[in-house]
Amino acid sequence: MPGGLPPEMLMTTVTRPETAATVRSDRDARKALTFKQRLSRFDVKASPYFYVAPFFILFGLVGLFPLIYTFVVSLNNWNLLTGPGEWVGFKNYAAELSDPFFWNSLFNTISIFLLSAIPQLIAAVFIAAILDQNIRAKTFWRMSVLLPYVVTPVAVTLIFSSAFDEKYGLINNLLQAVGLDPVMWKTQTFPSHVAIASMVNWRWTGYNALILLAAMQAVPRDIHESAALDGAGSFRRFFSITLPSIRPTMIFVIITATIGGLQIFTEPKLFNPSSAVPGGPQRQYQTTVLYLWDMAFNRQNFGKASAIAWLLFLLIVVFGVLNFLISRRIASTETRLHRRRTARRLQASRLLAAASEEKNV
Repeated sequence: MPGGLPPEMLMTTVTRPETAATVRSDRDARKALTFKQRLSRFDVKASPYFYVAPFFILFGLVGLFPLIYTFVVSLNNWNLLTGPGEWVGFKNYAAELSDPFFWNSLFNTISIFLLSAIPQLIAAVFIAAILDQNIRAKTFWRMSVLLPYVVTPVAVTLIFSSAFDEKYGLINNLLQAVGLDPVMWKTQTFPSHVAIASMVNWRWTGYNALILLAAMQAVPRDIHESAALDGAGSFRRFFSITLPSIRPTMIFVIITATIGGLQIFTEPKLFNPSSAVPGGPQRQYQTTVLYLWDMAFNRQNFGKASAIAWLLFLLIVVFGVLNFLISRRIASTETRLHRRRTARRLQASRLLAAASEEKNV
């Protein structure tokens, strides 16, 4: 150990001048850069942030700010004409949670959502599976299923409102033609929910089918071919290969259908234009958004309307989280089953190989 110095001090005395020299050289190199080179380096570092900045700016202006401002309004006794009133805190939330009209609208919303979302997703998967086959005029049929989505919701609602008319509607005329009694589509609760759900299904099924079709076409065809060579039928390939492969897209479609179903407004608003009360004479199909609109613009109480909006927002978040957790649980269960099946197959193949070796010996 020369000079009686420990190795740590020797390493320090050796490396410090090199580090200082490196820093000096980097600094000199930066100073030697031209303006164009510095601009190029800044462009490489800052361009990604500039590219994504418009989305966050627009989201802050039209999404985040209205959300926060709505929460502030919900804490006040806010009138449509006179503007902000006294600060009431969470009294608007307490009043709505004890209001039977709010719970009635929530029941109607969930009922219409279940009657529309479940058949809609099943039909969308079925249509996408058919369009994924090698059929003639595939482009024509794929464009055809998107036509209901192109039609404006107001036109769809007016057409279905006329078809479900209780006296002169097409549906009741067909029912009477086959000897059945007419249904009170706009008076009774469950028939009105079925009629409104049929509008939603007719408009959104083709849209969701095209999204699922795009996911199905991304599944590698060689997997289907190898499964077919192993003897798997079309139904077995669909349930064992296609559906597990499009699981992320299914989760996306389920979540978007949940958000859209819980925010339904146009269909119940225009289903019975002659009704003085939004949502039917007995509010039998008044959804939460329609109740919110009635509270804001008919009763002119923006404070309670904002509280309803926030309660609906929290409900949508809860439904979205539940959908995500259930989908992840199903995915983990299928993964465990797949691993068990793979382990069993490997064990069976090893046993067969061992038995064949013993037989040869």
